[in-house]
Amino acid sequence: MKKIIILLFFISLIVIATKKEEDIIIPNNAIRFRVIANSNTLEDQSQKLIIKDKIETEVYKLINGADNTGEVRDLIENNIDIINEIVESYNVPYSVNYGYNYFPTKNYKGVMYKAGNYESLVITLGEGLGNNFWCVLFPPLCLLDNNKDDVSEVKYKLYVKELLDKF
Repeated sequence: MKKIIILLFFISLIVIATKKEEDIIIPNNAIRFRVIANSNTLEDQSQKLIIKDKIETEVYKLINGADNTGEVRDLIENNIDIINEIVESYNVPYSVNYGYNYFPTKNYKGVMYKAGNYESLVITLGEGLGNNFWCVLFPPLCLLDNNKDDVSEVKYKLYVKELLDKF
């Protein structure tokens, strides 16, 4: 009997390990947000994060309560001058692009974000040769990373799925 239990245990482990997880696909109508640093120097990376935090805060004030991509798109397009003013206040060369931009494949906490051209707000600082920050602005997945708690991949995936199902 003991051998059967051990055998069943190992079979269960093999089934669990080889089982394909349910893919979570970010919808095509999602809007992404990206800030690309001038370079990978500590100064440029710090500046990227400061600007990212300020833009993220202001954009969320703008889109708070929006129910769909069309509303968010209109709010961003109608307030792009606010975004430009924020970045301009840091006295760095920059460009702001709201439109379709290329994003490479990324796997983050068990969620696969496929490569492709996506509707997005992209801020490029200086020459844009440094590492970047990016997230999904709508549905509001960026807010998940603002949670400083140590969230497991499983909890993150479940919450992302729940949030995407909502929208």
